[in-house]
Amino acid sequence: MIQEINTALEPQTKELLNHSLYSKISTPEHLRCFMEHHVFAVWDFMSLLKALQEKLTATTTPWVPVGNPELRYLINEIVLAEETDMNLDGKRQSHFEMYLDAMENSGASKIKIEEFVAQVIHGTDIFLIIATSDLPKSIKQFLKFTFEIVAEGKPHKIAAAFTFGREGLIPDMFTSIIKNIQQKFPEEDLKHFKYYFDRHIELDADEHGPMAFKMVEELCENDPIKKSEVKEVAKEALESRIALWDGILDEIETSVLV
Repeated sequence: MIQEINTALEPQTKELLNHSLYSKISTPEHLRCFMEHHVFAVWDFMSLLKALQEKLTATTTPWVPVGNPELRYLINEIVLAEETDMNLDGKRQSHFEMYLDAMENSGASKIKIEEFVAQVIHGTDIFLIIATSDLPKSIKQFLKFTFEIVAEGKPHKIAAAFTFGREGLIPDMFTSIIKNIQQKFPEEDLKHFKYYFDRHIELDADEHGPMAFKMVEELCENDPIKKSEVKEVAKEALESRIALWDGILDEIETSVLV
């Protein structure tokens, strides 16, 4: 089933992996621009993950066993690493918090993401926050897609958005981009940013990728309707990611960052 979906997604996957954004990121300013956009994808990824945890495990009391034990294990294992991984300094952090630290060390602005999260903490409706924010259109559409899937509440659709088109599809070449910029601009502190990507590539390849694919298969339960819905959501997730990349590229090309 997964192979069938991946085959159907080949046009979008190819477009994403060959996106011209990668060849444009050649200076610290470019990288900071990327981070200021991409951090929203790092943040909303956790909402997909937590939505799955709520659907597939017991998160309320009194506790009772819920659903498939294999799925409980899969999702809890991913939560453990994403929410409480070991950072570069040997301390526990979520990957989102690691990313914020990487932004700070590299000189990227955290103002927009911190203002956004502050409104979330305040309890403002997420769709209202997105609609009224002054974020670039590409970020707003990315977030809107994510939270529409979460709001629909169908585990197989949430799993599809979670699994396809997320961090695992950022190619290894991005580590090379960071390394090249660091060599050209040795005064830049990018070690935390490089660690974030290295850690994600390691986890996605060895653990989270295969686990997520297995989760999607389990949730589809050989239901042709669910399989079709998963394929459609996966396609939309990739297209949403491509649009996010387009937005970053546009800002780099139309600003003084060129």
